[in-house]
Amino acid sequence: MMKKLHIIIAAVVAVLCLPDIDVHAQEIEIPEGYELVDSLVYRINSPVDSSLVGVNIFDIMPSRQRGDDGNVTVNQSAEVASSMRNYISSNSTRELTGYRVRIFFGNHRTARMDSEAVLEKFSQLYHDTPAYRTYVNPYFKVTVGDFRTKSEAMALLERIKGDFPSAFVLKETISFPVVDKDNAYVVDTVKVLRPKVSSL
Repeated sequence: MMKKLHIIIAAVVAVLCLPDIDVHAQEIEIPEGYELVDSLVYRINSPVDSSLVGVNIFDIMPSRQRGDDGNVTVNQSAEVASSMRNYISSNSTRELTGYRVRIFFGNHRTARMDSEAVLEKFSQLYHDTPAYRTYVNPYFKVTVGDFRTKSEAMALLERIKGDFPSAFVLKETISFPVVDKDNAYVVDTVKVLRPKVSSL
């Protein structure tokens, strides 16, 4: 174990001592008939504020010092703090009942491929909304969104009805909705190798 740690430290030191080079700039050999193009990737933002994950709110609240009126003082017994920690840890994987919109449901011969195609189409059109594909014997299902209220799910249904006319709202176990609905996803740029399109 100690030998492995020494090797890792030596590798880090060796990399730090190298002259300045761009580690991201790699020479990529592009096969004939292909081109490297930029493509956008949409990732759903975290449903929680990750800066507070694993942090006890009582530990980060400022204590009252020298008569500052803007600070908060919490007076509680050790039993209350312990009980709160136990409650948080026991409910970390708790499921939430809410609403989603079902856009595909089928068990026909091509249902697997059809459900994948529907999921891909939805993700391209509505990248700000999470989509889920499940299989419960014998049905493939695609549901979208995570909504606490039925009215929120109905608003999505109205928005997507033109592209998915058979969609409907249902009550289901959901993931926690994103905290910031105005910034529900992150856009990244990636390089994609694709066949050249001939211009005629």
